Amino acid sequence: GVVVFGNDKLIKEGDIVKRTGAIVDVPVGEELLGRVVDALGNAIDGKGPIGSKTRRRVGLKAPGIIPRISVREPMQTGIKAVDSLVPIGRGQRELIIGDRQTGKTSIAIDTIINQKRFNDGTDEKKKLYCIYVAIGQKRSTVAQLVKRLTDADAMKYTIVVSATASDAAPLQYLAPYSGCSMGEYFRDNGKHALIIYDDLSKQAVAYRQMSLLLRRPPGREAYPGDVFYLHSRLLERAAKMNDAFGGGSLTALPVIETQAGDVSAYIPTNVISITDGQIFLETELFYKGIRPAINVGLSVSRVGSAAQTRAMKQVAGTMKLELAQYREVAAFAQFGSDLDAATQQLLSRGVRLTELLKQGQY
Repeated sequence: GVVVFGNDKLIKEGDIVKRTGAIVDVPVGEELLGRVVDALGNAIDGKGPIGSKTRRRVGLKAPGIIPRISVREPMQTGIKAVDSLVPIGRGQRELIIGDRQTGKTSIAIDTIINQKRFNDGTDEKKKLYCIYVAIGQKRSTVAQLVKRLTDADAMKYTIVVSATASDAAPLQYLAPYSGCSMGEYFRDNGKHALIIYDDLSKQAVAYRQMSLLLRRPPGREAYPGDVFYLHSRLLERAAKMNDAFGGGSLTALPVIETQAGDVSAYIPTNVISITDGQIFLETELFYKGIRPAINVGLSVSRVGSAAQTRAMKQVAGTMKLELAQYREVAAFAQFGSDLDAATQQLLSRGVRLTELLKQGQY
């Protein structure tokens, strides 16, 4: 089979096909900052062509073990609940997972906007360039998001890669890899970048569509057998490089949408096993007014605690335990009226901590 990247309306039987002898590549570099591009790196924001001299292959292999170093610098999201309880380091892959309408994109966009104070400074080591990859979203949603970033003056250090719902499945499949190549440019030049894939469930659906049309044998939930490799080869490209290789980093925040809170479905379990932790968002908490609706008990960061600042570590050290005890006691407190003093103190502290972690959007 042949996969067509883009419109196939003008192709007809008997047409001559020529080989270009080239593998799919995209423009990379700082010229892309502030722009909105499609999965092939063509500008779609009406601001003229992109004047980038450098191009980079889309499907590059992830760096090996030798150039990497363990995650050790914090990546401040500016969201209290995340920075204190599930800290993220530069070079980490942290999954944002939850049902629809639980604020997954909001956490990602907040993180981009909160990098403004670092990017407005002069210290290149603190700057964090952001790439937002929108996969299979409505055009109106992407336009609204670009407007939000522009209003917050965050577009100047951000690249938006968009493969909307009306784009062909091959473009939705390709978009994350294109965005990743743009991020790797910063990583390999000793700079720091953050990439958000919103969301990888839609990429998997597009890949399933392509695979079935190409007559590949379907597996579980009709996904092809290599759907794990689809995501692992993408997320393995996020890394913290050691000083011999420039000391740059690429941090990834993939987003996965679950159906009715089912975290044990095929794609969610795959991506959870690839990433270094997950932020789990719950509909119930969202409707209770606890926003960001992070379930602190189920959210983990496997490598981030090494990157947390010492001051934050001291403040947040006992918080997770206290919140866990509060959740345990709160369930029983509904039945009993006469509670002992220790339990009452646990409850009141838990309520105060929950209020403390609430935060407005943007």
